[in-house]
Amino acid sequence: MWRNVKCSGDEFALDLCERTLNEDVCTHSEDAGVECTGKLLAPTLSIQSRFYTYSAGEAVQFKCTAPYWQSVIDFHLYKRGVDTPLVTQRADPRQMTVDLTLSDLEISHQGSYSCLYRIHTKLGNSPSGFSPHSNFINITVLEIHTPQIWYNTSPEARPGWVIRGHSFNVTCSTQPQYPGGSFQLRLIRPNGTVRHSLPALAPSVTFTFSNAQSSNEGYYCCLYKVQTGERTFISRESQPLPISIREVDPVMSPVVISLLVSGLTFVVATCAILIVAKVYCKRVSKPTELERESRTCVDNTYIALTIK
Repeated sequence: MWRNVKCSGDEFALDLCERTLNEDVCTHSEDAGVECTGKLLAPTLSIQSRFYTYSAGEAVQFKCTAPYWQSVIDFHLYKRGVDTPLVTQRADPRQMTVDLTLSDLEISHQGSYSCLYRIHTKLGNSPSGFSPHSNFINITVLEIHTPQIWYNTSPEARPGWVIRGHSFNVTCSTQPQYPGGSFQLRLIRPNGTVRHSLPALAPSVTFTFSNAQSSNEGYYCCLYKVQTGERTFISRESQPLPISIREVDPVMSPVVISLLVSGLTFVVATCAILIVAKVYCKRVSKPTELERESRTCVDNTYIALTIK
């Protein structure tokens, strides 16, 4: 027999209440009873992983646990601010814990989550049979895009070329940005790989090479890296950017181009002068009709005088 039974109201069964044992025989005048109010206790939400940051496309697995066994029908996972559950899991008979998996994460899934359960009930003051919400767990979702890559060098260089000894820049860019991010530049060469790194203080960063040499020749690739807590997230590499280090192209040399332009100008000017001179000489050497007649007359007179 029990005496001094004290229940707080959260117990599932009477034998969970505080009490003392009494070996004496009790009479019905000492009977006591309890009244069930239909109050349900909130479940507990936990996360299977020790991480709370995920990348888009991953899955996060929650665990929802009822405080004690009841006739649970199903469990529901809610996102704060959303009225409908994102995940619903049917419960087996006498099941107190279920896994609630949120698959193929997107940026919109970032936020706080809680769970609740639903039970069979015939209580008039709890017609829905839904428990209160559990504690909340916040998750972060990162969307890591493949960065873009391009380069700049002296304007006289051909596309894909950098003139030996000249400077050139390789730029990496991506959106969005996250705290703790950095850009990694990888140079792939036949004899090995060279890596460079710069913090992502802006959406774009520029790697500068001041004196191009053969060691700078190869394929350049960019990737974006984010360190959050114990996890590291890395984007896919950009398209490879080929860069060749070449000597000054004599055909494209500015000195050669200047000489060619000067020579062509001289030739054109000379031809123009010759043409003008030729036209002028023709006009001077060609006698008019009066001049021809005078000369003929003079010539005849001269000849006649000579014969006499």
